[in-house]
This record gives sequence, C-alpha cells and structure tokens, in this order.
Amino acid sequence: MTTPQTDTAPTQGHAANKVLSVDAMGGDQGPATVVAGLSAFLSDEREARVILHGPKAELEPMLAKHRISDRVTIHDASDVVKMTDKPSHVLRNGKKTSMWSAIEAVRERQAAVAVSCGNTGGLMAMSMLRLRKAEGVNRPAIACLWPSRNPSGFNVMLDAGADIRADQDDLLTYALMGASYARNGLDIAQPRVGLLNVGTEEHKGRAELKVAHELIGNAAIIGDFEYVGFIEGGDLPSDKVDVIVTDGFTGNVALKTGEGTATLISELLRGALLKNPLSMFGALLARGSLGRLRKRIDPRRVNGGVFLGLNQTVIKSHGSADATGVAAALHLAYRLAQSGFSDKVAARVASAASLAQDAGTESETDGLNTNTGK
Repeated sequence: MTTPQTDTAPTQGHAANKVLSVDAMGGDQGPATVVAGLSAFLSDEREARVILHGPKAELEPMLAKHRISDRVTIHDASDVVKMTDKPSHVLRNGKKTSMWSAIEAVRERQAAVAVSCGNTGGLMAMSMLRLRKAEGVNRPAIACLWPSRNPSGFNVMLDAGADIRADQDDLLTYALMGASYARNGLDIAQPRVGLLNVGTEEHKGRAELKVAHELIGNAAIIGDFEYVGFIEGGDLPSDKVDVIVTDGFTGNVALKTGEGTATLISELLRGALLKNPLSMFGALLARGSLGRLRKRIDPRRVNGGVFLGLNQTVIKSHGSADATGVAAALHLAYRLAQSGFSDKVAARVASAASLAQDAGTESETDGLNTNTGK
C-alpha cells in the first residue's frame, strides 16, 4: 500500500531561504515602483534580504531614498527584456539583462525565489533554460490565486497560461503541484482538487480529461489531497474546491475573462454610486462596507503567478503592478522560500511521474489480457 507523503514539515534554516532575487526592470511603471514595493515588503519582513538586479547607478539613489540600502544588494545589469521581445530573442540576447541576472542568482543558490514583473514568455523561456524542468515534468505550469468563498479567500488555479496544451499526465502533475502550493502557500492541510470540464458528469469532456480524472483520483492518497472530481466554470470562485486543474489555454482565457469582468463590475458600481447626490450620500454611509469589499476583490492582493515544475521557484508579477502589487508578490515569494517549497514540489512531481508510469503499465497489461482472453 502506498504511503501518503507529507510536505508540511518545517524546513531546516538556511541563509538563502531569507533572500529573494528581484528583477528591478521590465515592469510597465519602471524600477521606482519595484523599489517602493520592495520597501513596503522589507518593512514587514525584518529578516528578509534582497538581491536587486538592474542598472546600479539608477537603483542606488532609489534605495537610499527608501533607506533600505543596508538590506539590498545590487547586481549590476545594463540590459532589459522588453515586453515586446519574443522568447527566442530573449534567449539569444538576454545574458546581460536584469531578468537573466535575477534567475542566475537563484540558479547559483544565492537566493531562494526569483521575482520579475517582466515579459512572461521571456521569463518562462529563460527560467526553463537556466533552472531546467524538474524530473518528471513535461510542461511547467503557472499557478495563480482566484478569489473564492473559501476561508482562505482564494483558490489555486493552474495552468494559467504557461502552455496551451496538456495531456492526462500533465494534468496529473498539475494536480500534485497545485496541492503542494495550496498546502504551503495557503496553509490548507488537505487541499480539495477539482478538474475543470464542461460538466460534472463522468461521460463529458475530451478523452485526456477522462483519463486524467481517473489518474488524479488514484493519486489522491499519495498526494494527500481530496479529489472532488470534475468541476465547471461556475465553481472557480466556489468553496467546494481549493485547487483547479486545467490546461493553459482554458486557464488563461478564464483568468483574463475573470479580470475583465471584475474591472467592468467595479466601473459600473462606481458609476452607479456617483450618479446623483442621493446615491453619493448612500455611498458615504456605506463607505466602510464598500472599503472592505474593495479590499476583498483588489487584484493587487493576489499578484504573483508561480512557475511550477522547475527545479527552483520563479514568480511572475503583473507588468502593470503598482507598489502594493509588487509587495504582495514579494510576500508570496518569501512565504514559499521559508517553506522550502521547491524541494517539496520536486518530491510531489517525482510521485506523479511514478504514478503516471504505473498507470501506463497497468493500461498496457489490461490491453494485453483483453487481447489474449485472460
């Protein structure tokens, strides 16, 4: 009988677990916003240290202004990965960029997690080249946090756009990695995992989804999670699941749709409250409740997509993130660094590879028995 693994044991203290590697360049609002978010983060985490990557002459005055020079080491990097750069161009010409330098610091074990607001495709390509995929991972995934009715306030969804394809083995790997992220990032002891489909009935969906449905269910014990089966789009913000597994095409469309809908609702609500003096007076009376609602749905609080399936951890911050959003991404990175997240996910992935191989062997054996009448 297979014994469930645990990834909740405290990590042994290590100096690098308190150090983050941060790309200062590449965000829409420039390095000043990154440094402001960095300052807010360091004021909350007194033991944290940061390696900041970018032009030294430009960054030094910003650090001095925020009085954090003693806790930040600058790695001078003259070039920047532009948002318009293609991944192939980034790989060929990116060795002098701040993004490459930030990833390299994690590769050299100088820091535990890399954080960047830069080009997503370039960051993923560079991360795969320098950090390599973990053993047993075919396609890395991006995990994002989705506001939900759960006590934690969020659900984990992956893949959010790292790769538009995913077969049954990839989806099994995503389930195990997502459960580990929920356990370490949201403190959920036994996450509930659901597989996104066009319906909850077992006969619905593509062939690979039906196979993945069986594989994930069989992996629940060793993965130490509860599998709730197929879920639908309406369940994304629900309290019936903690981890949502899907392919990158579906996940990215869902994510962008959710963000666009949230922005529309916010604009319509603001317009309704400011429509006339009476509605403005009502908004004033409800100011406290509206403030709590705004904070609850503030997308800046969930900034940070985690690249899962690499040998070390990389977090992609929104390119348009302000200082609050950057600080949120850094808090997430520090939490994962302190938990020893990379090593724990690697153990889960090894389990997934073994399970997928065993399932494939059993399938071949069943086919042989059927053909021979045994």
